[in-house]
Amino acid sequence: MNKFLQFGEKVAGYDIPVLNEREIRAAAGILFLAVYTSLMFILFSGNFILVKYVITFFLLDLLIRVLINPRYSPTMIAGRLIVRNQVPEYVGAPQKRFAWIIGIVLSATMFYLFIIVNAYSIITGLVCLVCLLFLFFEASFGICLGCMVYPLFNRKKVQHCPGEVCDVTARQDIQKVSVTQLAVLLLFVALIFAASRWLNERYSRQPHDMFKKVVTAKSR
Repeated sequence: MNKFLQFGEKVAGYDIPVLNEREIRAAAGILFLAVYTSLMFILFSGNFILVKYVITFFLLDLLIRVLINPRYSPTMIAGRLIVRNQVPEYVGAPQKRFAWIIGIVLSATMFYLFIIVNAYSIITGLVCLVCLLFLFFEASFGICLGCMVYPLFNRKKVQHCPGEVCDVTARQDIQKVSVTQLAVLLLFVALIFAASRWLNERYSRQPHDMFKKVVTAKSR
């Protein structure tokens, strides 16, 4: 029973419970896709049905992680299946639990407003954007935004952060960004803004059905 109700795994060589960061990132990617898709339904068709299901699932998934055991979270199970052939990257469980509690607060707020009150406002929009931001940073960059706040509420040294970012170390040469690289990045951003003005008229044209045009030409 104690093994069923626990948070994190005991792994040899680690003095605190840990979790597999690769599974967490995969689970975050799944949730990001679900939340993003549901928001697109609202944006383009005004359909709120999918987002209500997603919020309910999101809240239940996080409650299972925090109150029962992350290994029984549906998205964590799916994430484990997806990355099962990859070498685990162990991260400290305490900071992840704190981050997921923040997720519970956000998703519970959304559940109350969207499902209990059945209303939307700028508050629901902002909370959705914050959730998307958290999930995107976790899935894409391996950066846990909630974990970054954890040291403010915990006096002990944070251990085993993703990529060991909590340990102050000198960057290796392959991690350093040169002035030339920064210039290329800024130039690329400038080109994007310039292209949005130069090519807007051309890119705004409605595309035609290529095959229908060919058939029409032959019939003539």
